[in-house]
Amino acid sequence: MSSSSIASYPFIYITILNWNGWKDTIECLESVFKLDYDYYRVVVCDNNSSDSSLEYIKAWADGRMDVYLSQDNPLRHHSFPPIVKPIKYMQYNRIEAESGGVIDDGNVPLVLIQTGANLGFAGGNNVGLRYALNNGNFNYVWLLNNDTVVSQNALAELVNTMTRYPDAGICGSLLINYQQPELIQAAGAEFDYCLARGKHHLLEGIPVTTPLIESDIIKKMNYVVGASMLVRRTFLEKIGLLNEIYFLYFEEIDWASRAKGLFSLALAINSHVYHKEGASIGRPKSNNRSLYYSQLNRLRFSYLYNRKNVPLVLLHVLGHTCKAIVMGRFSLGFTSLRAACNFVRYVYATAENDD
Repeated sequence: MSSSSIASYPFIYITILNWNGWKDTIECLESVFKLDYDYYRVVVCDNNSSDSSLEYIKAWADGRMDVYLSQDNPLRHHSFPPIVKPIKYMQYNRIEAESGGVIDDGNVPLVLIQTGANLGFAGGNNVGLRYALNNGNFNYVWLLNNDTVVSQNALAELVNTMTRYPDAGICGSLLINYQQPELIQAAGAEFDYCLARGKHHLLEGIPVTTPLIESDIIKKMNYVVGASMLVRRTFLEKIGLLNEIYFLYFEEIDWASRAKGLFSLALAINSHVYHKEGASIGRPKSNNRSLYYSQLNRLRFSYLYNRKNVPLVLLHVLGHTCKAIVMGRFSLGFTSLRAACNFVRYVYATAENDD
């Protein structure tokens, strides 16, 4: 799609981050290229995957392979029949991409970027955001998890909602449980700023058929779940990119916190995005890597936004450590302890730099 299309319709960059998840990414791409909205370019940022992800994605774009889904998968219709191939694409390294690549690179609908390292959620997506900001004119960027499948009208509904909420900087989709597509996974989210926890997904677990009142949900939201975020260009220019200090988790909460008072949040209840939550990294309750960043970033977030409550949050993390050890879950307990120790080192290092 050419950015010249912006004259009549908002033009959007769709940024999808991949790390060792090409199967999910290809399923996501099949659904994205079936959107009933035409004015977009897809940007896949690969965080130096070790599973040859980019080669598989290129094989898919060339028409040399298709996504596999079982016949009884209730969401199969979002990806089948496969879209017509080949799909034109260009590939850049990080330096090329962040300088904008080939300015206005024509009618190439797919851009592949090798970031060169595992930069985390924020760092990987920021490469795509810098590409968009330096490549040409656009109205929005849609940050979309690779472990999602989108309904055909998902993007159009996001754009329509942003038009109705001109003060909104970020608009989320109605996230639906991929494994149980009859249930809502999240309609926005609430966050407990006191303990930097309780990332409560609004309406989680209720039937998708439940009548929803968009304005009532928006009043309760204080951040948009990062699996699907349509971000206004002016938001990026005024608030900045994702904070790369986090690596994983808390990025979208940090974004919403930095924008408080300048931009509002919105939710498009008719933009349905099916999410395989935890497909790439796992969940904090059972995965050491996931738990580590969840606990470390609770503390970092508190240090940045609510410093007086840091001792309380630290005490809570240490309580989690003791509870896990008492229950015999030693690995998870020591992971929480390591997160707390590394946070203390972070605070000392920050204080020394300030001096």
